[in-house]
Amino acid sequence: MNRFKTVAAQQNSSEGLLQVNVVSTENNFPIPGAEISISYKGNPESILEQITTNVSGQTENVSLSAPSIELSLSPSLIQPYSEYSLLVRAQGFEPVEVSGTEILADTLALQPVRMVPIADAVSPDIPIVIPDHTLYGNYPPKIAEDEIKPVAETGEIVLSRVVVPQTIIVHDGVPTDPTATNYYVPYRDYIKNVASSEIYATWPKETIIANVLAIMSFTLNRVYTEWYRNQGYDFTITSSTAFDHKWMPGRNIYESISQVVDEVFNSFLSRPGVKQPILTQYCDGNRVQCPNWMTQWGSKNLGEQGYSAIEILRHFYGSNMYINTADQISGVPSSWPGYNLTIGSSGEKVQQVQDQLSTIAGVYTAIPQITADGIFGPSTEEAVRQFQRIFGLPVTGIIDFATWYRISHIYVGITRIAEYS
Repeated sequence: MNRFKTVAAQQNSSEGLLQVNVVSTENNFPIPGAEISISYKGNPESILEQITTNVSGQTENVSLSAPSIELSLSPSLIQPYSEYSLLVRAQGFEPVEVSGTEILADTLALQPVRMVPIADAVSPDIPIVIPDHTLYGNYPPKIAEDEIKPVAETGEIVLSRVVVPQTIIVHDGVPTDPTATNYYVPYRDYIKNVASSEIYATWPKETIIANVLAIMSFTLNRVYTEWYRNQGYDFTITSSTAFDHKWMPGRNIYESISQVVDEVFNSFLSRPGVKQPILTQYCDGNRVQCPNWMTQWGSKNLGEQGYSAIEILRHFYGSNMYINTADQISGVPSSWPGYNLTIGSSGEKVQQVQDQLSTIAGVYTAIPQITADGIFGPSTEEAVRQFQRIFGLPVTGIIDFATWYRISHIYVGITRIAEYS
């Protein structure tokens, strides 16, 4: 299939956007002044763009050529995205090479880069190589499993309630490969990575929501039933499409997918009378058919016809499929109050989030410092707006569900209060 890549390069009549986000592995702090050279994959010596990160460790949005958006809206032998190589340098850090950042037309790609301080480097740097997207490359199809797992012999399931984990352990290979690396990955980052690897961000929002819900429900089933740990393994899930989902270390994600995950990350799919999240399996519906499972291309077509996410899911999985929410979210300092915080709000929840924003502002200095007085005034609103701009959320100045938990996520990341919990 690689022979078609050159055809795609000739059809780069559109443009997509790229933003690079650079942080230190030591403390998750942003790295300002990092220099990024961008070139076409396969021709790294010919530099197309050179950009530098700002005080938030982020570059401006760079416009790069991409194939026509139509190629990502129907199955095709022509690669529907362009691929770029990045070389990232920053004083005091080991350089990072990324090969294969995927740019889709009319879409903002977000490339995370984690840099190791030179003092902490223990081995030669290994370039990040992003493999083909699953809808374009060749990957083994999912081996069918029962969607509801049997209860353990004790008569009790491992967990009594559904909990969104702070971190999951991803085994980057098939379960039986002892040489594969285990990665500790924040749950939301894992879901964003998988969704960006398995569907196209150009698809309708309700289609993206339906696929994200299926990915999360499947993942939470693995967590809830401790599927691999009960077989003697030391990980939560694998990166093998034959067993689980495709997760790619270091790959770029897409803003549209990231925003959906932030909006619904505590959700899963359930059936009446079943405690565990449903193991929602799926296939592409083009090269592989899977009766009674969702097909990704089929979900795209239904989204274009105006189906909602739950209508898409019920079309494939049956009318007794429901969207549920987890009882608990692990590793967060404080839970969302259940209503939006905005100008005029006051009380303990406002003070809690002001405290977190103030700590974040000490690291992300583009966010203005505020006083944690429990009163949501204009200064707090402006701090929220700046936070939302930096972290790719709709800029409203209102702390909704997605903003509350993204603040928690960044706060935990830079304070390390819940590492691996």
